[in-house]
Amino acid sequence: MDLKLTGSRVLVTGGTRGIGRAVVEAFLAEGAQVEFCARDAAVVAATAAELGATGTPLDVADGPALTAWVEAAAARLGGIDVVVANVSALAIPDTEENWQASFQTDLMGTVRLATAALPHLRASSSAALVAISSVSGREVDFASGPYGVMKAAIVHYVQGLAFQLAGEGIRANTVSPGNTYFPGGVWEQIEGGQPQLYADSLALNPTGRMGTPAEMAAAVVFLASPVSSFTTGTNLVVDGALTRGVQF
Repeated sequence: MDLKLTGSRVLVTGGTRGIGRAVVEAFLAEGAQVEFCARDAAVVAATAAELGATGTPLDVADGPALTAWVEAAAARLGGIDVVVANVSALAIPDTEENWQASFQTDLMGTVRLATAALPHLRASSSAALVAISSVSGREVDFASGPYGVMKAAIVHYVQGLAFQLAGEGIRANTVSPGNTYFPGGVWEQIEGGQPQLYADSLALNPTGRMGTPAEMAAAVVFLASPVSSFTTGTNLVVDGALTRGVQF
């Protein structure tokens, strides 16, 4: 299927590892022009060289820097068609510091990206925003503190955007991944440091495995594409039937 993304101008936050990197790779494979950001300058440079995309060192919790990046990227690309808010602080323990980190990075990183990109999306004929939430945002699990709460807030925020912007032809959706395993990721760390939690979490999934970044990225790229032109305000759960709640 041709997703009609050739030449599309795409921004991705957190594009150097895991789901974010897979999203960058998937858009590039569809012929899009992609710019991404992440915090570690050396890793950004290495990833940009490997993938052939433009990367910028950036902490999305820094609002002015995030806005400046969006403006600079839009100038380089000649506009913006798609933005993907992917970054998370992964701040799970219930501490004051983690609530602040989750709010600034997960939630406000998404809000500020959308706000900065909106003028450029309004000028696009195929504008789309996709934010990465989590199954932890729709059910109570071990990450039910700051992480889960902010992921739930992202879904609410994006669905509000979808309603507000539908008349302007701007679509907004979320993807809620289930447990996603990749080298250097949180589940590899849990596998080594908390083997019982890893075993218990793996046992909950009837597929007998965790998801891959590429599987999550496929959902993101489809929702962002013109092929999905009548899909907006949707939270697409990609979890291998991990969650039991029924979505209507």
